[in-house]
Amino acid sequence: MNSISPKTIERLILYRRILLGINPDEKSHIYSHELAKMTGFTAAQIRRDIMAVGYSGSPVHGYNTQAMINSISDFIDAPEVQNVALIGVGHLGRAVLNYFKGRRPKLSIVASFDNDESKVNRVIQGCRVIHTNELEKSIKEMNIQVAILTIPAESAQEIADRVISAGVKGILNYAPIKLHTPPDVYVENRDMIMAVEKAAYFARQKMSEESFYELHT
Repeated sequence: MNSISPKTIERLILYRRILLGINPDEKSHIYSHELAKMTGFTAAQIRRDIMAVGYSGSPVHGYNTQAMINSISDFIDAPEVQNVALIGVGHLGRAVLNYFKGRRPKLSIVASFDNDESKVNRVIQGCRVIHTNELEKSIKEMNIQVAILTIPAESAQEIADRVISAGVKGILNYAPIKLHTPPDVYVENRDMIMAVEKAAYFARQKMSEESFYELHT
């Protein structure tokens, strides 16, 4: 199995997303410097990343967009569909279900879980809600490998422990807490409050820089 960093995987996923938005009838090939302008990465970085998936372009014509999409997909995606579970069907959970629907053919949210009796056994955003009491049993029966946590911080570690014990190896964590997990489990954290705070901080810096420039010009 190829060893590749999470950052490289992120870039490859971004390249694929951009390429999927290009009409191949209008643009069948793309150069690394063109992709660099669209992503903010260097052309050299892009060439290294694409070489890592075993694909190479032509110095004359650049990269064939469809062949590049196929190469990235073959590298990133599983041969078969990977099953995903969502735990926590609140406002954020529903938004995730709605956004995710039909976007990736090799990833499927096959079940959602909640402890709210008013939601259990309902179909929300096309996904049946199962009580969290049945979490471990359902994960094993459905061969779920990835879990998305959209739950409060106080219950996130307990739920993470439970899904890991049932066989989950990848967690997307929206709870504002650092999860303690075994080294063989990958955790991707998405703290939206932290992200907004970071954006707000740099917005203030940009405003200060702009004010400084105006005062000295």
